[in-house]
Amino acid sequence: MWIYLGVFSSFFLGLYDVSKKHALRDNAVIPVLFFSTLSALAWMALPGLLSVWQPDWTRSAGLFVPLLGPADQFSVFLKSAIVSLSWIFAYFAFKHLPITLISPVRASAPVWTLLGALILFRESPSRLQWIGFILVIGSYWAFSLIGGKEGLRLHRNKWVGFVFLSTLIGTCSTLYDKHLIQNRGLSPMAVQFWFFVYLAVILGAVWLVFWLPGRRRTTPFTWRWSVAAIGAFLFAADFLYFRALNRKDALIVILSAIRRSDVLVSFTVGSLIFRDRNVRLKSLALIGVLAGMLCMVLSAG
Repeated sequence: MWIYLGVFSSFFLGLYDVSKKHALRDNAVIPVLFFSTLSALAWMALPGLLSVWQPDWTRSAGLFVPLLGPADQFSVFLKSAIVSLSWIFAYFAFKHLPITLISPVRASAPVWTLLGALILFRESPSRLQWIGFILVIGSYWAFSLIGGKEGLRLHRNKWVGFVFLSTLIGTCSTLYDKHLIQNRGLSPMAVQFWFFVYLAVILGAVWLVFWLPGRRRTTPFTWRWSVAAIGAFLFAADFLYFRALNRKDALIVILSAIRRSDVLVSFTVGSLIFRDRNVRLKSLALIGVLAGMLCMVLSAG
């Protein structure tokens, strides 16, 4: 069941990436990041309020947001701080790179997640899951090679460097998620709710201190519908992701690889809307992603 939740989460992540690319075109990065986070928090506010007004109903619906003690609050705050740093790098990269390249580069995250999961949690994927994992990662690497045909040199382009920094930092957050939910036993709703609360606080401070005072000397901010869409799709993707991770048999390395298949959505929409190049070569690489995904889904049976 957790694999299917991961697949649906990856679909919403793809729409989340497309919304980011649309919102960031010729737009200020920090305000887009902050206001899209407020949009996600607005979606989380409803179950938070209902948990106070209708606790019995939210418990039966699986939407109850429990209170956390000081130690757990700090743990979730630490996750928000890690993600904030990762997203700042990622959003700047999304503004300056083609969407059909940035998503595959970010998809190298499962490699680092695999190393961390093997070392920290001693996970042992099945043979079919290993085959699917290798197919997916190999296909993502092919995407990065195609990037060279578009003039992107991984060791020279600073925006590509931003992508890799975002990916490495995001991997820490992914491994930390398993620790919070499976090892410490925190409720997925509690983690998601307080994560967005602290994320809004941190990014709001960044917006106030680093962008607002010098806004007249930088790229102006333009409100677009896609700014709000970012938050909505992120809420849906994380909602499914945390529930998948809450399953005791869920393997973080496999779940991470499945989530990174959001490249299928971002690639398809990006090639149509943003008119990215080398679509045929990228389509061949997508076949490997689909084959890997099929192996992982079949392993659930």
